[in-house]
Amino acid sequence: MYPFVRTIAQLVSHRRAPSLPLGGVHVSQHMCWPWDLDAFMEMNHGRILTLLDQGRFVGAIRSGLYAAQKQNGWGMTMAGVCVRYRRRVRMFHRYEVRTRFIGFDEKFLYLDQTMWRNGDCLAQAIYRVAVTDANGIVRSQFVAGALETTVCQHVLPDWVKTWLKAEDMRPWPPKVGLARPRCSASNADNGAVGRKCRTRKGKFGVGMHLTGPASLTTPCW
Repeated sequence: MYPFVRTIAQLVSHRRAPSLPLGGVHVSQHMCWPWDLDAFMEMNHGRILTLLDQGRFVGAIRSGLYAAQKQNGWGMTMAGVCVRYRRRVRMFHRYEVRTRFIGFDEKFLYLDQTMWRNGDCLAQAIYRVAVTDANGIVRSQFVAGALETTVCQHVLPDWVKTWLKAEDMRPWPPKVGLARPRCSASNADNGAVGRKCRTRKGKFGVGMHLTGPASLTTPCW
């Protein structure tokens, strides 16, 4: 279930927080509860993304983005996220979320959110956010104008641009299904040079390359 009560609690606890300049850091405190855990008794990786919403909501209010949305009848939706997980979060662990705006491109806003505990960064998520209206995505120049800033003042870091280049290379729509496995006459990885190669179904229906003796099997993905 979505953490409505916890999100409202964050909004109430920061209701008197001062306004935040665009690019400023909103800091919030949280705890991992039993219903946030997965089968390995640590915070579920998907739950982490859900709980980061709390920081974004309050950050949007403090930075003036929410007021601009309300004034212009805009909505907001997620267009992508790049996540790095580094430390486990256990039950009843307290942690801190730091939320900041890091830049624009032509169509999207980008937010950086990090989770911290005892000086260690637990996870980082970079969100690509689209501001929308009835006609689709609102161009960043109009969003920046509503926030009384300019796009050119908020240039994305090079490492974020590199991620976006990789995103542009991703086939879309995705190609569905597995390609028919192809065997090579020589395979330097297992030393089976010149051996006949054949294919059979594995235990779970996944194709397997068999080169030489049946004990030399390599999954075919």
